[in-house]
Amino acid sequence: MLTTLVMAIEANNCNAINHKKFDDDTNFNLFARMIQRPQAFIFDMNGTMINDMEYHTKAWLRIFNEELGGNFTWDEVKGHMYGKNAEVLTRVFGPHKFTDAEKDALSLAKEKRYQQEYLPQLALLPGLGEFLEQAHQQQIPMSIASAAIMFNIDFVLDNLNIRHYFKAIVSADDVLLSKPHPETFLKAAQLMNIDPVNCLVFEDVPKGAEAALNAGMLAVILTTTHQPEEFDHLNNVLHFSNDFTGPYFTELLKPVTAQQ
Repeated sequence: MLTTLVMAIEANNCNAINHKKFDDDTNFNLFARMIQRPQAFIFDMNGTMINDMEYHTKAWLRIFNEELGGNFTWDEVKGHMYGKNAEVLTRVFGPHKFTDAEKDALSLAKEKRYQQEYLPQLALLPGLGEFLEQAHQQQIPMSIASAAIMFNIDFVLDNLNIRHYFKAIVSADDVLLSKPHPETFLKAAQLMNIDPVNCLVFEDVPKGAEAALNAGMLAVILTTTHQPEEFDHLNNVLHFSNDFTGPYFTELLKPVTAQQ
């Protein structure tokens, strides 16, 4: 049964299936789920709910070059902006450069610098506040599943006063394996008591969308940090958007009877 959600996808040329052919059972099942309203929403945070990745990159760049004696370019550092902070340090400097305690200290120093510089700009992406409120009113379960540490998640939720919208929060502190491993998203679904296949993920980076795919979830991409073509290898992306405004998000929140 083709719903208005799919028609909205097509009308807005949102590249819902990334121009890929659905020629096997897995892809067909993904396509079939595109016409169903999700039962729960899972949000990545940095770059998805707030447009702050530039500030994370800037904070790491200064620490790498000014405090750790590096000579990294902006683009080199930007390429490592995914996963846990300890994993970022390992990717950049190798596995033996820092002890776990040193990684923790550097991580906290970086986050303090990031928060100080970003706080005056802290805001949800356009349309997200209204989206969260309407979903909350409709009792749609929502969670945050992020590679950020709780120190940063608390910074965002409490300064924006949005903690009450979320039934579950999964941080870097709660998982062993980071995205693209599906653990973060699967744990969020479990905490909401929702089958993973009925969750829709909001992400901003290819590794995050890949994690959603590995969890059996569809994804909507916020193009704050990456362009649509960078997701061409993934077949679970429903929509690309600069923010949470527009008819696609209106359709997502329509009651099921209104979509049929």
